[in-house]
Amino acid sequence: MKLRTLIVDDQLMGREHLRRLLQDEPEVEIVGLCATGREAVEAIRKQLPDLVFLDVHMPELNGFEVLTQLDASRMPAIIFVTANDDFAVKAFDVHALDYLVKPCKPERLQKAVKRAKTQIERQQTGALQKRLAALLDDLQPKSKHAERLAVKSSGRVLFLKAEDINWVEAADNYVKLPVGTETHLIRDTMNALEGKLSPDRFLRISRSTIVNIERIKELQPLFHGEYAVILRDGTRLTLSRNYREKLSQLGLS
Repeated sequence: MKLRTLIVDDQLMGREHLRRLLQDEPEVEIVGLCATGREAVEAIRKQLPDLVFLDVHMPELNGFEVLTQLDASRMPAIIFVTANDDFAVKAFDVHALDYLVKPCKPERLQKAVKRAKTQIERQQTGALQKRLAALLDDLQPKSKHAERLAVKSSGRVLFLKAEDINWVEAADNYVKLPVGTETHLIRDTMNALEGKLSPDRFLRISRSTIVNIERIKELQPLFHGEYAVILRDGTRLTLSRNYREKLSQLGLS
């Protein structure tokens, strides 16, 4: 069985170097050369290669981002190609994924091809897909901000998407979360909740109020440096003068 193989590298010299080395491999059939990540995604989807030599560092869509665009159930075997990048190499070692360091050496390439063929023939691509998924998960930036909040209600635990919260209001030892036509209470402080919510989406406008920026329709100046904050559903909140510096987050000076 010949491995239908795709070479992906944004540098012509890199593509040609790999092509020349692979031409001497009797078990390899080169089915395409790709210069960009987007070309690679299209070629992999159409040609369904058995094996892909995938450059890690490419503009616009890098090697890792290429993988996120593919159907995990039809993922080919991947051999990453990288410059002497300690971070990438350590990631591949952790997840037992094969890689070549540029400039690729014939002996190392032969070993990688042989290993890939063995894994494909033994139908071990499922295990490879799991390792690739674990690699991509590790590479994703981990946000410290909550994407959802757990709320206890009538003996149940509800999970609210942070983006669905209209605004947050202090209520004694609780905070009130209006979501659509419903209002939920959670036992927390305003400072603690402010730290959990993304500042790109939520804005503290007073000691007792945080608002979802996407819900703001307009601002109306009041007296003494305060503003009325009008939401799209007609709710009227107040931005106190002690929080006027937050106007910069709304594009105002």
